Amino acid sequence: MRNLITTAAGTDMSGGFKDFFDTIGLTGVGLITKAIAAVIAIIALGMLLKVQGDPKGALRKGGLAVGTLFVAVVLAMYGDTLFATVTAPKAG
Repeated sequence: MRNLITTAAGTDMSGGFKDFFDTIGLTGVGLITKAIAAVIAIIALGMLLKVQGDPKGALRKGGLAVGTLFVAVVLAMYGDTLFATVTAPKAG
């Protein structure tokens, strides 16, 4: 007979997706901001791959791509906090 070792406690997932996202620490807003950041990052990487051979144009387009990538990283790290301040009204 096999000995089964339990490595994690059982988790009740009867609530569906809400329970799943609670276990990984993401809310609906957090998930959406991560998805938006991922799309912006893919656009920035596409911009980096389309850099021209012309030095002036390459510098301009490369700078725009790096700036866009920076925005995507900031949105991925702090997006849920930024949007929470916009959507949560002050009481009183």
